[in-house]
Amino acid sequence: MPSEHSHDHDHSEVPSDLALRVKALESLLVEKGLVDPAALEILIDTYETKVGPRNGAKVVAHAWSDPDYKARLLADGSKAIAEFGFDGRQGKDIVVVENTEQVHNMVVCTLCSCYPWPVLGLPPVWYKASPYRARAVRDPVGVLKDFGVTLPEDVEIRVWDSTAELRYLVLPQRPAGTEGLSEADLAELVTRDSMIGTGLAKQPGAGGTP
Repeated sequence: MPSEHSHDHDHSEVPSDLALRVKALESLLVEKGLVDPAALEILIDTYETKVGPRNGAKVVAHAWSDPDYKARLLADGSKAIAEFGFDGRQGKDIVVVENTEQVHNMVVCTLCSCYPWPVLGLPPVWYKASPYRARAVRDPVGVLKDFGVTLPEDVEIRVWDSTAELRYLVLPQRPAGTEGLSEADLAELVTRDSMIGTGLAKQPGAGGTP
């Protein structure tokens, strides 16, 4: 199970000046009693799991529906994603890797938490945590099992290490039985975790959160 690594991270911009200012403002508002920490956590969770990943879900659903767009997405992820207007410093260089019956891709940033913000929103807490960053490379099968994903033994798992210069987005497999669904309905099946590679797209009619 090969891994793709790049350890020439330039992390001088992580966290960015903006991120530091936001954190300082957050701390000040909580300290002054102007913001309820619980409410703040709910807001952050909303952007982590719902609002942000919807951009990526639209990209994936369009790729599932339009073979020409899918080809452009795999050839030049940043350029194809920009067709939706999703771009910015944290998404300047995005490579899209496709899951197939033979290959399953998973993304990590082993040294910090580089992440394609324009399409996935805020990185989840576990993505930034040391246990995930260490185990994703050393024991990807075990990590996937922790997330409830068990793959056939003959599936090759590829782990991609994001950097400050290059981020990865997983194009999950399209679920069976979705041929008649609209792009909007397909997007509802795309989860944040499926675009990181720690999850799979939902089956039609299945519940759950991204």
